[in-house]
Amino acid sequence: MSAAEILEQIKHLSPVEQRMVAAKVWEEYGAIEDELTPEQVGELDRRLADFEKNPRDGVPWEQVEANLNTRFGWK
Repeated sequence: MSAAEILEQIKHLSPVEQRMVAAKVWEEYGAIEDELTPEQVGELDRRLADFEKNPRDGVPWEQVEANLNTRFGWK
């Protein structure tokens, strides 16, 4: 069974069962420790340095969250 098929089947479960499946998947596979590549570390360092130079250029989380909720029809 493919991942897409499994995800489709999960849609037919009750919300409680869906959370149980999610918790079990996280318990089994969520702790996989993926190492960042040097490029990813460099990009994160670059972004942090940019933020530290220009902290007011960021977008508040509340605005990001509202934009996501509107874009994806959440809440």
